[in-house]
Amino acid sequence: MYRFSAICVIAVVLGALAAGPVSAQGFGVYEQGACMMGRGGAGVADPCPDGSGIFFNPAALSVEAMQVTLGGALIGPRGNFTDTSGGALNGRVSTLNNKWYPVPNIYLSMPFAKKYAFGVGVFAPYGLTTDWPENSQGRFLGYKSVVQGVYIQPTFSAKLSDKLSVGIGVDLTYLNVELRQRVDLSTQLLTSTGPTFVAVGIPANTDFADVQLKGNALHAGYHLGLLLRASDRLSFGIRYLSGQKVTISEGAITTTQIMTGYKLPPSLGGSPVDALLAPQFASGGKLSNQSATTAIPLPAQLVAGVALKATPAVKLFFDYQYTNWKAFDVLPINGQYLKSSILESYEDVHGFRAGTEIALGAKHVLRAGVNLHGPASPDQTVTPNLPEGSRREFSLGFGSQLSNRMRIDLGYMYLGQPDRAGRTTAGKGAVPVVTDNNGIFSFMAHLLGASVSLRF
Repeated sequence: MYRFSAICVIAVVLGALAAGPVSAQGFGVYEQGACMMGRGGAGVADPCPDGSGIFFNPAALSVEAMQVTLGGALIGPRGNFTDTSGGALNGRVSTLNNKWYPVPNIYLSMPFAKKYAFGVGVFAPYGLTTDWPENSQGRFLGYKSVVQGVYIQPTFSAKLSDKLSVGIGVDLTYLNVELRQRVDLSTQLLTSTGPTFVAVGIPANTDFADVQLKGNALHAGYHLGLLLRASDRLSFGIRYLSGQKVTISEGAITTTQIMTGYKLPPSLGGSPVDALLAPQFASGGKLSNQSATTAIPLPAQLVAGVALKATPAVKLFFDYQYTNWKAFDVLPINGQYLKSSILESYEDVHGFRAGTEIALGAKHVLRAGVNLHGPASPDQTVTPNLPEGSRREFSLGFGSQLSNRMRIDLGYMYLGQPDRAGRTTAGKGAVPVVTDNNGIFSFMAHLLGASVSLRF
């Protein structure tokens, strides 16, 4: 039976745009506003006054003025895999393609009836792209994996009292996936009882085919927020983003045969290997173009935090984030003929964010922040598709009120991840184990954010 494995991993897009590996756990993306990026993402108890509260806390919509925020981030992931197996590939280095990915976001909010506000946000809290060269060592697990989870969130908030506000949003989610990998048939049997291709001289790690899985689907979830301003100096906030499990029922697998030029030995007839395999790519063959289904979880998030105005010019923010990554347990891919069930075994993740704002006069603000969290993936499921791990993120930001109606915000974040052992092979058994790891993944990223907000 032909082995088909493809893992969906990290990317963010709006429309046709996609983002590379970024700072949240798993394939989450938290960079949904330049102002909050400068704080390290902290501020659920006092979101930035730029409309991004639609994502960071739906209870924080302004009841004072209509506003529009246009923003985004540029993400530059950098990483490589170094083989340490001690075998023939020992010391080989595969490097991520050097690219920058845009991540836009849009927010609109408007007050009505003095105590209420309505808003709409367009953002992508889940998704990533990993893009390796087609000849990278892990290409048989996946050389390009894209998840694009775009949320359109109509949001309503109410100021119940001078101290307490609540908010609710409905998330209309468009999920798009694309998985690319090469197929190595060298370990397959020539016949039901015959030798394998590698046994008759076809080298292991030969590219016999290129496989692409594509599909999209619509789903819905919800988003809740609460904001308590205990005093002029102290506030508390909490938000909950519901989890979703999106089933893609009309996906398509497209396969392309790669000509190897190999022939069977004369003792077996000397036939060209490519001709022997060609019927498998014809209609009805196991490697033919076919329909497919899969299911991707978008985990629930719970964030709680406190904001303190330490001095008239200094604010401090502290957030705790829980993400239900345990929902990403198995990735099923069910084609008409190609099928697999890939064990991911993710674990829930706890993260901590801290940030500060320092007023520089009446119109300018300086920001800084830090974010710490552990890995979602266990050691045995770290692959080229998602070389994820514990991360330490440090950020700086600047905001300026250009006029009564316009403000700009800029942010920079450095993402650092300790080297982590992982694998570029499927493993020796049905269930991957740590001893299958054959090398080290190194990863880091630079993130640049900018936004402009207009009040009317």
